[in-house]
Amino acid sequence: MALAACSQVKECPVLEIEGGKIQGVTADKEGVYVYKGIPYAAPPIGENRWRAPQPVIPWEGVRMCDKFGHPAFQAAHYPGGYTTEWGYGDEAPYSEDCLYLNVWTKAPGETDRKLPVALWIFGGGLREGWGSEPEFDGKEWAAKDVVLVSFNYRVGPFGFFAHPELSAEDPEHATGNWGTLDQIAALKWVKENIEQFGGDPDNVMIFGQSAGSRSVKFLSVSPLARGLFNKAVVMSGSGLVDPRKQAQASNAPAGLPSQSHLTLAQAENSIKEVMDWANLTDLRKMRAASTETIFSLGTIYTAVTGKRSALSAMPIAPYIDNYVLPMSFDEACVTDQLAKVPYLIGYTLNDSGNMGPQIADFCLNREELGGKAYAYQFARPLPDDGSHPEVTSRLKGAFHSSDLWYVFKSLEHCWRPWTQGDWDLSERMLSAWSNFAKYGDPEGPDGGDWKPYTSENPNFMVFRLDENDAEASFLGQPLVAGRP
Repeated sequence: MALAACSQVKECPVLEIEGGKIQGVTADKEGVYVYKGIPYAAPPIGENRWRAPQPVIPWEGVRMCDKFGHPAFQAAHYPGGYTTEWGYGDEAPYSEDCLYLNVWTKAPGETDRKLPVALWIFGGGLREGWGSEPEFDGKEWAAKDVVLVSFNYRVGPFGFFAHPELSAEDPEHATGNWGTLDQIAALKWVKENIEQFGGDPDNVMIFGQSAGSRSVKFLSVSPLARGLFNKAVVMSGSGLVDPRKQAQASNAPAGLPSQSHLTLAQAENSIKEVMDWANLTDLRKMRAASTETIFSLGTIYTAVTGKRSALSAMPIAPYIDNYVLPMSFDEACVTDQLAKVPYLIGYTLNDSGNMGPQIADFCLNREELGGKAYAYQFARPLPDDGSHPEVTSRLKGAFHSSDLWYVFKSLEHCWRPWTQGDWDLSERMLSAWSNFAKYGDPEGPDGGDWKPYTSENPNFMVFRLDENDAEASFLGQPLVAGRP
């Protein structure tokens, strides 16, 4: 009786989606609702381990979506560094049963509302992470009239695992890129269901950070994702490493896959060697093996034999399989086979690697081929009151991932001593990102000072605080780490 009464009031509307009826809860932001732990595919366990996402299993009655779903199975997180920075500890247990998503919206049930949609892809090296981490609170996005969707996907050896017997099961769609297929399944779910949440299935932005932004790049290459999104944001995922320039520098033939990718055949041979070593000699045995066994085998194999394998590769990257991923991102750029959508791309001041010039090269590549890309740098050193030396001994300055608090305006979930300037800077960044979701321009429908990076306008938007701790941003060349 209570459920029936609740379903009739505005505070918890019931929606009908693929699989059945669901009911959300109010977020702690006036006018915003959140639906947590919605299954977007069948659990990838048992016979579904290392298979493409299967259709959602229908349920009876109204499914209460008030708790986030299981993160994918991964290594335990211990205090210190990112674990303490993000405030982990309240999430559901890790599990192979992880294909759940979450939706924040102001307009559940308003199918004619047509709000823009932003699909968030978390980072973590394709080894760890989940879509409901505290820094990814989506309520402020919803308050900006954007439907925010986050989700979990398979990572590590459950998300990226190739074997000859798996390819033999479905030779037409041979792949080991299960985690990327999960991401595509989430996009397809958005296409089919997001109208129920007031979203526009034809106005979808994908965005991610670190391995999430690498995933954005892979999706921008994949033919299976074409038509499922029309804007893309790459945060701290570098830019373009032109294979033609690499070839000229090394006298190697052009057109070779990026060194970060294995071919499907290479991955199959490498992983089969590990499985045979462990006496998991056929697919039946591999699927019957415990979660913990599969998760740890790559590490054990390397420790015992001294040999590395595709299961211990760092970083993890999808395999070039000619199905999910026909080529590397860099090759797709220079051969004009990348998704033709607007891009927003950038990095943080203390990110590792040579990201600035590679981001500039990507933007110039887009210009050359008739597209556009906006470049930025996040340059605000995060404030520190000394209360968590186990964090700040490792994460200093505008470190890798530090911009996440600002893009989601989720500073309330963090222990750091934020100033009013930080809140103002966060509002500026959230407005830019949400404008990009709405209009394909971070300055809004009428444009503004922040224009695409081009040969005639080679400028980054730099987000920082001025000496008075007031919100500031400026167009020009990005700052250099270690210099004032």
